[in-house]
Amino acid sequence: MKRETLKGHLDLLLLAVVGAGPSHGYHIGRRLAEASGGALELPEGTLYPALHRLESKKLLESSWTTVGGRRRRVYDLTPAGKEALAKERLEWGSFAQAVESVLDTV
Repeated sequence: MKRETLKGHLDLLLLAVVGAGPSHGYHIGRRLAEASGGALELPEGTLYPALHRLESKKLLESSWTTVGGRRRRVYDLTPAGKEALAKERLEWGSFAQAVESVLDTV
């Protein structure tokens, strides 16, 4: 998939994945790739800056945990993140419906 296609929707996609349950960064990337049938495999240089940006916007919060002797940063939605996700889902639904209407008409 083209990077430009993903650009405006990355925050929504990451919020949706984290909204399914708290996860560390690598797992978030894997869940996104799996849910998209491999179409949305993000390089680390895209994934982690986006997670940090969402955390700085107070939409995600993170904490450190140790799993199998390895420290991992686990991300979870904040209350503001839950609100943003709900709003973005509605906006995406309207946008997708409008695009489908145009594609079906012309």
